[in-house]
Amino acid sequence: MSETGVELLKLENVTKSFDGKVVLDNISVTLRTGEVLGLIGKSAAGKSVLIHMIRGSEGYKPDSGRILYHVDRCPKCNCLDTPVGEKCCPHCGTEMQDEWIDMWSLRERDPVRVALHLRISIMLQRTFALFGDDTVLENIYEAMPDGTPENKKIKTAIELLDFVNMTHRTTHIARDLSGGEKQRVVMARQLAKDPLFFLADEPTGTLDPYTAALVHERLVKYVKEHNICMVFASHWPDAITKMADTAIWLDAGKVVAQGDPTDVTNKFMEEYKFEKGTVHNVGETLIRLENAKKHYFSVVRGVVKAVDGVSFDIKEGEIFALVGFSGAGKTTTSRMISGMTPATEGKVEIKIGDSWINMSDPGEGGKGRATAYIGVLHQEFTLYPFDTVLMNLSSSIGIKMPAELAKVKAIQALLSVGFPRKGIENVLQAQPGTLSVGENQRIAFAQVLIKEPKIVVLDEPTGTMDPITKVTVAKAVLKARDDLNETFIVVSHDMDFILNCCDRGALMKEGKIEFIGPADELVKKLRDLEQEILETGGEL
Repeated sequence: MSETGVELLKLENVTKSFDGKVVLDNISVTLRTGEVLGLIGKSAAGKSVLIHMIRGSEGYKPDSGRILYHVDRCPKCNCLDTPVGEKCCPHCGTEMQDEWIDMWSLRERDPVRVALHLRISIMLQRTFALFGDDTVLENIYEAMPDGTPENKKIKTAIELLDFVNMTHRTTHIARDLSGGEKQRVVMARQLAKDPLFFLADEPTGTLDPYTAALVHERLVKYVKEHNICMVFASHWPDAITKMADTAIWLDAGKVVAQGDPTDVTNKFMEEYKFEKGTVHNVGETLIRLENAKKHYFSVVRGVVKAVDGVSFDIKEGEIFALVGFSGAGKTTTSRMISGMTPATEGKVEIKIGDSWINMSDPGEGGKGRATAYIGVLHQEFTLYPFDTVLMNLSSSIGIKMPAELAKVKAIQALLSVGFPRKGIENVLQAQPGTLSVGENQRIAFAQVLIKEPKIVVLDEPTGTMDPITKVTVAKAVLKARDDLNETFIVVSHDMDFILNCCDRGALMKEGKIEFIGPADELVKKLRDLEQEILETGGEL
């Protein structure tokens, strides 16, 4: 870590336990102006807990140790700024005071604590908290501090849209965006708050590699230009090495390694064993799309061609990938296959028995005949927060069987998605809110598999998983295919996962098919397209 710059954030021997279990054990680190700390580790390592603690989230007060924030504070109006540059309050002109604030030592409604809390921005894993009926531009406006002049609002919004590579979606309604696009708008909203401390939990987990690299570069630039500091968690070693000035590898709340990002991630990746999926003999055509289109009308944008005439088929027992940049039409295509979004034109059909079912036909006599055999893991999945994991895997989703059998199946499903047998009873009795986001994602996957569907749609199944868990999940997909002859459609930006378990796939761009072929050729085509965009400076 560079020793230049002013110290902004100090963690001094921070420890935290929940229900007697230590989740953070004696964590210490100092960040200066323009510096980035990267956190890496498996699911439930303590990364998200540490980020929530720095944020000051309710229930995350350290059991011991301190978190200190270095700011300039106006004693008259509590305006805060970084302790560099101007020493007069921009609002009232009062001379600013240089202070170290221990937020957790202040009462909840203390004006200083409230003021500090407003200047700490946070991006949470897989949380696309947007105003769905508002445009992208309106969402960014809403996040800006009260009293921001109109001319500054416009200038800032334009800069942020360019920053997250979303200038081509300015007038789009938020609910119509892809998951990756929503994530970028959430990032723009958090930066619109003009933070002094920026926190991010998997900030690029659902972005394609090109956009992720762009965001990594620009986030670092933002931190350095604004003399703030940033703490982020990621399962992607590439993100840690490209963004962080220093890195911490956490495992079960303990620091395994701390220091140079490359050294730390290399040690972390020693446990990662990449395995190529085995060859599987697929059956007859099970799913077919013929010139399938999904167009819709927007008052602001006119006709939007989300999917624009795609044709391909998927064989029984095949693991088929849909790849492409954010907003390419991948998720919409998968929703058309699963019957959640009817095609505007063309055909989307699934074979059930000897009959071909049109997935655009409503009702039990139409797509209803097929949807009972389709399981979907949504990118924005939800679990029942006040039910146990066991209930989430059984009674909550309508599985009707004896309690003991339901428990046996629940355990089998959890083992298949990477939960270790040791401690699995504790997982079954836990509520989702007490587990990490990565663990909840695997539970949602188990929730799909436990129903033994014929066709499984996975939308970004590994976005919040560490590399070791990804291997386990890839094996679970392959095992489900081999044991149950399940067919998978995988929508993903994770090229390692695609190579690891997919047989074939389609590359999409702007609602159209650019290429269909084996997984290794598919990944090469996407990377060639990324390189072409980098060289030409074109749009995604």
